[in-house]
Amino acid sequence: MALEHAILVSLLEKPGSGYELARRFERSIGYFWTATHQQIYRVLKRMESDGWIDVREVPQQARPDKKEYSVAALGRTALAEWLHEPIEPESVRHDLAVKIRGAAFDDPAALIREVERHHQIHSDRLAHYLAGERRDFTGPGAPATPDAGQELQHVVLRGGIAYERMTLDWLDDVLATLHRLRPER
Repeated sequence: MALEHAILVSLLEKPGSGYELARRFERSIGYFWTATHQQIYRVLKRMESDGWIDVREVPQQARPDKKEYSVAALGRTALAEWLHEPIEPESVRHDLAVKIRGAAFDDPAALIREVERHHQIHSDRLAHYLAGERRDFTGPGAPATPDAGQELQHVVLRGGIAYERMTLDWLDDVLATLHRLRPER
């Protein structure tokens, strides 16, 4: 997937400035597709020159005017074409898995701290996803009858939750194995 498609989806969900878009990438879509602020601004400029997005100047008090981006007709067409194209299933490229296999040729217990660090990161991410789910989809402020966009956002979030839970289960298994293989002291 090109960054352009992730930006189009985000802007269709809600138009915004480059800064607002970058913040959305940090908070939500970025867990599934990452991009730096510089990449986002570079791609926005290219998308504007290609006619995929419209830009309007929004006056601000005590601050410079900001540019607000929205999806143009050409952008909607490009996204629709991409949505109808088949994509290859993603392959798993997992540095930690290679390290774990490589630990057979060193001290497996030396990886315990690194696996615990990964476990904490995934635990934190799961907590973040669950909090977002409560805030936006299942809590008291959630819409009683979500629209199609909200339903699709929620199903992607549920996929992220399931992925983090699966990863934590796997990391628990890895830790148990590393502890079992730890040499006696």
